[in-house]
Amino acid sequence: MALPEYEVFAIKYGDRVGTRGAIFVHGDPHDAPLPMDYFVWVIRNEDRTVVLDIGFSQAEGERRGRTYHRCPTEGMKLIGADAKEVEHVIISHMHYDHVGNLDLFPKATFHIQDEEMAYVTGRAMTHKPLRHSFVLSEVVQMVTAIYGDRVVFHDGDEEVFPGISVHHIPGHTRGLQSVKVHTKRGWVVLASDAAHYYESITDGSPFQTHENIFLMLEGFRRLRKLAPSDDHIVPGHDPEVLRRYAAPSPDLEGIVARLDEPPRH
Repeated sequence: MALPEYEVFAIKYGDRVGTRGAIFVHGDPHDAPLPMDYFVWVIRNEDRTVVLDIGFSQAEGERRGRTYHRCPTEGMKLIGADAKEVEHVIISHMHYDHVGNLDLFPKATFHIQDEEMAYVTGRAMTHKPLRHSFVLSEVVQMVTAIYGDRVVFHDGDEEVFPGISVHHIPGHTRGLQSVKVHTKRGWVVLASDAAHYYESITDGSPFQTHENIFLMLEGFRRLRKLAPSDDHIVPGHDPEVLRRYAAPSPDLEGIVARLDEPPRH
């Protein structure tokens, strides 16, 4: 039986400008500016809509100095996806910019790695540098969702639905997972923060925020094994995504990228 194919969209909701020295380990002796985009991803076909990550809230983004262009759910509406009706959300990891709008998905079941929940509720969080990118209230919301029978745990690499699988790639956090999606152009790997930028994949440039830098570096190799080519890997924060891939319509240029179509350059 043929695997189903999905449309895949990257939707930008925020951004910031950092510096290479602050974003990459051994980044740049000249410390050049480096922009960073914030995305959520929608995976859909006629049978289902699955969302990967749900972004940060306006208040949390502004507290951390991020530019908030739109609520991620408003961005989803631009392609006709209603957060209130979404039944499955994959959480790549529990950082504030990936799990900040849990209450805006009232019907959703959340998919997360065992390792990630153990990480954000265990001994690691007694260290301030490790808990810096997490928000306690969001962790509590996820625990509440667990007690409400709204969380599915995954242990390593698992199929979520035919044509959609999660892959445990630790390093940035202990329980980070990327998503592999079957599309009309083959398998597309949504790296999320297993690779923030294209140069992480091609040059092995590690991100400053990490739980285990060795596993992060190994994760770059793993992404390339999961994908048919580098053109089938989509990093989690690179503004280049919106330049490489066409928008579904001209009015969405610079906001939404269609990832199940081949890159335009």
